[in-house]
Amino acid sequence: MKLYKLNTHTRGCNKSYDADLLMNPKDHPNANVGDVVEIYAPDEENGTHLLLQITEFNNSCGRDVISIESGIATAFNLRSYTNVVMRIVDPADVALDSIEITFKDQYMGRSEMWRLKTYLTDTCVYLNKKIDYNDMQIRCQVYEMWSQGDRVASGVITEDTKIVFRSSTSMVYLFLQMSSEMWDFDIHGDLYFEKAVNGFLTELFQKWRKLSCNHEVTIVLFSRTFYAAKSLDEFPEHMRDCLQLDYKGRFYEDFYRVAIQNERCDDWCTVLGQLRKLFTSYQATVLRYHEREHMKIPPATNSSATQGNFLEVLNISLNTFEKHYLDRTFDRTGQLSVVITPGVGVFSVDRELTNITKQRIIDNGVGSDLVCVGEQPLHAVPLLKFHNKDTTLTSADDYSLPHWINLSFYSTNKKIAYSSFIPRIKLPLFGSQQTLHDAGGGDCGGDENERHFLSCNQSEYKHNSLFDYDAYDEQIFQPLPAQSTCSLQRVVRAKKTSVPSLETYAYRNNDWENLTPIQIPAMRRKMSDPDIHHGTSAMLAALQQPDTTNLSESLASEKNSRRTIVSIAPIVRPGRALINPFDPSQVTIKLTSNRRRWTHIFPKGPTGVLIQQHHYQAVPAKITPAAGQPRPLQQIYNNGQTGGSGNNNNNEQEDYGCESTEQYDRVSSHSLLSKSASTHSFVMCDEKIDLFKRRQNSLMNALPANVPNLTDTQAKSYLWGATGEQEWTPAITTVQHLRPIVEGEHHHHLLGGLDPPADPEAGVGCGRGKIIIGVDWKSLTIPACLPITTDYFPDKRSLNNDYVISDYTLLPDDVNHEYAQSRAVYRKPLSTEEVCKEIVSQRLAQGFQLIVVDEKPLSMLGGCSSGSAVLPLKPPCESKKEYLLSIGRIFHKISLSGSVITVTGYRPRHPYPPINVDYRYRFHAPQHETYEISGVNFTTEKLENFNWNHMDLYICTRGDVDYPLMESLKYWRYRMYLLPKESIVSKIASCQHCDVFPDVTTADNTREQVEDFVRLIEAVSKLKRQFARKARHDTPRLTEKHHNPINSPQQSINVRPKVENGRISRIFPATDAVAAAGIAARDDQDDGFPVDIKFSPNATLVEIFDAMKHPVTGVGYFAQTQSLPSCTFLSYDALMWLKTRLNNGRHPLDLLEAMRKERMICHASGDWKRAVVPGFVFYYVVQQDKNAKDYAPPLGDYSAFVNEWLEIEFQGCSFLWHDEVLTTPVPNFLRDKPAPQSWTETCKRVYRQSHLEIDVNQKSDRMEWGHVKHHTVLQPGFAFEIVVEWVTSSGPIVADLIGGWMRKANQFNFLVSVPADPMAEPFTKKSDPLRGPIFIPLCTTFLPNGAALFDEFPEESRSDRMLFLQEAILTKFGFLPCVLEKKYSIGKDLPKEYQYVHCTGNMFALIRCASNNYQMESPILLEAANVTRCVYGHTNNTNVPKKVGFLWAWNHMIPNKKWKAQTINNSADGELFQLKMLKDFREFCSNSDQRLSAFWTQSQELRRKAQKFEFNNNNTDDIKIK
Repeated sequence: MKLYKLNTHTRGCNKSYDADLLMNPKDHPNANVGDVVEIYAPDEENGTHLLLQITEFNNSCGRDVISIESGIATAFNLRSYTNVVMRIVDPADVALDSIEITFKDQYMGRSEMWRLKTYLTDTCVYLNKKIDYNDMQIRCQVYEMWSQGDRVASGVITEDTKIVFRSSTSMVYLFLQMSSEMWDFDIHGDLYFEKAVNGFLTELFQKWRKLSCNHEVTIVLFSRTFYAAKSLDEFPEHMRDCLQLDYKGRFYEDFYRVAIQNERCDDWCTVLGQLRKLFTSYQATVLRYHEREHMKIPPATNSSATQGNFLEVLNISLNTFEKHYLDRTFDRTGQLSVVITPGVGVFSVDRELTNITKQRIIDNGVGSDLVCVGEQPLHAVPLLKFHNKDTTLTSADDYSLPHWINLSFYSTNKKIAYSSFIPRIKLPLFGSQQTLHDAGGGDCGGDENERHFLSCNQSEYKHNSLFDYDAYDEQIFQPLPAQSTCSLQRVVRAKKTSVPSLETYAYRNNDWENLTPIQIPAMRRKMSDPDIHHGTSAMLAALQQPDTTNLSESLASEKNSRRTIVSIAPIVRPGRALINPFDPSQVTIKLTSNRRRWTHIFPKGPTGVLIQQHHYQAVPAKITPAAGQPRPLQQIYNNGQTGGSGNNNNNEQEDYGCESTEQYDRVSSHSLLSKSASTHSFVMCDEKIDLFKRRQNSLMNALPANVPNLTDTQAKSYLWGATGEQEWTPAITTVQHLRPIVEGEHHHHLLGGLDPPADPEAGVGCGRGKIIIGVDWKSLTIPACLPITTDYFPDKRSLNNDYVISDYTLLPDDVNHEYAQSRAVYRKPLSTEEVCKEIVSQRLAQGFQLIVVDEKPLSMLGGCSSGSAVLPLKPPCESKKEYLLSIGRIFHKISLSGSVITVTGYRPRHPYPPINVDYRYRFHAPQHETYEISGVNFTTEKLENFNWNHMDLYICTRGDVDYPLMESLKYWRYRMYLLPKESIVSKIASCQHCDVFPDVTTADNTREQVEDFVRLIEAVSKLKRQFARKARHDTPRLTEKHHNPINSPQQSINVRPKVENGRISRIFPATDAVAAAGIAARDDQDDGFPVDIKFSPNATLVEIFDAMKHPVTGVGYFAQTQSLPSCTFLSYDALMWLKTRLNNGRHPLDLLEAMRKERMICHASGDWKRAVVPGFVFYYVVQQDKNAKDYAPPLGDYSAFVNEWLEIEFQGCSFLWHDEVLTTPVPNFLRDKPAPQSWTETCKRVYRQSHLEIDVNQKSDRMEWGHVKHHTVLQPGFAFEIVVEWVTSSGPIVADLIGGWMRKANQFNFLVSVPADPMAEPFTKKSDPLRGPIFIPLCTTFLPNGAALFDEFPEESRSDRMLFLQEAILTKFGFLPCVLEKKYSIGKDLPKEYQYVHCTGNMFALIRCASNNYQMESPILLEAANVTRCVYGHTNNTNVPKKVGFLWAWNHMIPNKKWKAQTINNSADGELFQLKMLKDFREFCSNSDQRLSAFWTQSQELRRKAQKFEFNNNNTDDIKIK
């Protein structure tokens, strides 16, 4: 064995040292670049082996020396100058099964993940390796790797490796369920709230800090309040808005208290204090919320965890998560909602809402975690118990074990000195307490009838006289009968209540005849336990022949016992497999794509079964089934045959009904399934162990766990758990003694050996087959993104029977050929292969997953081509490729053959009916003063209706105007406002009040902002000037930088010197001394153009035009650019050029228009009909030498031109190029004729859209393009909106582009990101359910004697004047108007509304005309079945304030670290600028210190002065005439 001497080097100190591994090629004649080598110390044959890939050879290395990057050597304990063994290994032997990669502070879409996966295939990785993928500008790091059931420290990524992406900057919603248990004490004497906050949250935040996570967090406290009332009449009017009625006829209301909204913190400890403060007053506030003096309201109680609004909370977070494409930010990826409950994981839920929630969670690929701080119960959890609306005797309770919720149990590490016992059930409340509790209407999980039973017979069974407990126990704990029969004992045993159950009581007391009608439903509910599905005939047989079963003892003396039992027998509903929560492993269910949606984020354990690392099962080797017969290992997987008779035939409905789908974001790092544990805890013989060590052809790959496409009977999975491959066993304990393996601690024993349990008894104490559920810390700290691969594809029979097949073909080359001819602007088309890749990328981006199938089943696919068997991510060189993709029950097959792409869609023949749930609730957001009414709709999306054909043609034609992006295509967008820069914010600190913002539209400001704006739009349009203009803010002295011309190699008109980059500052050829002198002489008239002449008052149009054309002193043209004609200039530039050279009296705009009419200039599209519009609008000189080699004609097509170039009209700033009369100083609301509110009155189109090339730096390996939507008009003092829209671009590349713009705009303006729906008003369709505007009323009664405002004006103008008064107040506080498109058709009588944004971009305000005849309806979806539990009407006019006032909202798109940076330092409590603004604005509007009335008086004074001035002027005119 040859030894090499080990050296280390650091990266970057020398270009030749960039590789991880350097070696001399002479030592290794057989080695090639790309080979994988194994390096280890000779004395550690079985220790940690490092794998590295040879990326280059280096002759500077000595002989028999290898050099490793020093960081890697340290991590793997390889010391410099020691001898090491190095040998080339076969990549297949060291291939990884799965690898986890983490990334931070960036947005990585699903198509980028796919590209990254392709890039990483066939590379070697090691722990903590940093990966830089420059083409996509992606940075990430290796976190954990699994191979052959063990964690390893290095390995090779192959095509079969599953890559799991985890984000440490996600959007995290933490919901705390404030149910009644929060005020109970746990076994250690802590309140459950303390356990949740001081325990769980504290630990979670510490872990975030340790892993330096930077999540954007929202924390919400939620609860449900029941009211003890029989009818709506008992409620006073003000309470009825949000009341809902449940299936038992109880009135309730849901409350949400948002504690933290979209915040990022380095230290979350301060938040814990805030939560404790909220806790002290929470219950009292919520329960007494409606109390008013002299008014009786029904008594209110807080619900238990079981009865709470658990599913509603998940849906509320989904309503936000679904809109991830609307408010895209570029510094976070991933979504996670965590519900923290004091319960035990059992929830009583509505079936319809469960179906909606399940489908939405799975389709959206959102991680949903449930953390219980209660003790883990003795049955499988999470358990959903469906509301039983059927009250007939024959109906059974139905349960569902949702595998789409990741469950964790949190337990504190406290030890009690005298006992290590952990109780696993909560003792029921006895006596008066229980009755009291019931009276309140908050039923603790039981049925009304059961409660009745409890309260009637309390005294009877408190003593042992009634009941023989030993006999009862014996009956419960009898050995199980064989599986084929199922006696009623089993039924009794299954629902082990803490009160002896009703049937046993009845049997033993022969009390069948005396059961009251009230008690029978309760008995029916107990009898109908969901364990009946082992074989219905056996059950009936057992019921009809009581003599043969153990029932005979209890029923013998009863004459008509047989009749009674048989009459109850119809509880068995054939065809529906019910679940027994106490033994869920007896039910296996058919695999569905939903169930396999998240499986690829789980690593494989040593047995080849996917494992969840926070579920620890000690001995899975020998499993003893209920029948008592040991089963061999392989059979664990196909115990599908033991399922009930109804299991296969109605699988599709069953799947939707209760148990299906695969939603599991993640796993955690407490696995003890490591080498150190496995050697002694798995009872296996050597050959078995060896069996699992072998690769590819081992039994592992034959198990259905890997190949769900085997025969129908084998393709089953366990009902319980996320992976569907772990068997549930009843011996479960809450994790307490296990020391979790802390992230980042595992680099000392890298090759799979993790820390053994810290407590020696923990391993032993686990006993046989126990599952310990701990906390899935990994999922809660670095949540996984939905994997891009899955492994389920329906078999041939199912495809033919259950699916509708449709297909279409695309011929990109033909399509592009047609479009190339009709297109005004040539763009390089996508090749057929690029189109195919992009089509797959788009499906991935919309939540589809690539199906990785095994070789055999591919031939079974209907009409499948015999291309490469494993669907390639890295395509082979022949042009035949096939990709299978799926989401929910929709499958797409995309095949590329030569130049033809065929898209085949399979959609379910019987799709689920759409359901719409209309939900009302009260919520209290930060800085709000009360709980406000809100309403929201929860709906399942019909994914089969997505218009993929349109999307594919959009890609084919490279975003042509014929296939525009539509709202239904869910394209991504990033919305920005361009605002003028204000330095006033720093001054606010020293001012007492905030209404000190100056008018932003002064002449100087305007000029600078317009100049800056022109610079920005030039950058956005990627335009370059032939001469860069001298920016206004430069002093006109000619410095070195200004003076030297830069000669560019590119051709420009008349080969003049030309500037490479956009407008730096204007540069003049040194030869043009006249121009330079002209500039130096005329500092006062500096407009950035060399001024050499002034026109005489009677200069002719031709003279002016010739001077304008002058190559150096003229108006300045743009450099040659595709689709712009030569000699193109901006109308704004021309106007400013003319202004400095014309004597007053001639209007520059009139001159330009005259030139156009004389056909000297024309719009750059070549359209003569377009009049001259001032602004960033292109015109060109018509008279040119058409034979010049750089002559370019105009396009001649206006609409094509507008699709290429941004054109923006300037309004409200004509004083820049023409001296105008001053406007009146009278405020708009007091003028005789108020000016219009905005430019929309004169302009028909608010927005225009243009094509946008996104990959400006040519970094990406894909064709990237998008669109920019922008306001058609720029008016100083208004926010200018720019929206970037894209589907075929990568997040990091778009981020790069927009970052460039933001830097460019940074002189006198700045770009700020804004949400798609800034106000988030309740009852609007896209609104965020946990956000809402703050209403700030305006005091209108401050005039003496209670006079009304605007009395002196006609009545019809008063409501408008009120709006203008509100606008004037907002202007004082620094708000600028934003122009929006009209939301609705014009036919409706809608109130006028105007929106404003603060000049810092931090907040929005909205004013709306208060009209009383208008009602806002909550949106109702017509095609869906509407489910509503609202008691009170369907319309809601809370939306239109009856009072005059403002709606105020925060801009949550500004990262709050920036937000917090604006703390007012010298204020006593470090008050935030934003909060000071809100407080001061509220005070001003309420007229405190008479500030509002002072403002009114001031305005009236201005009006009087103006009238007096006008009167005097008129008088002098009259005198002159006389």
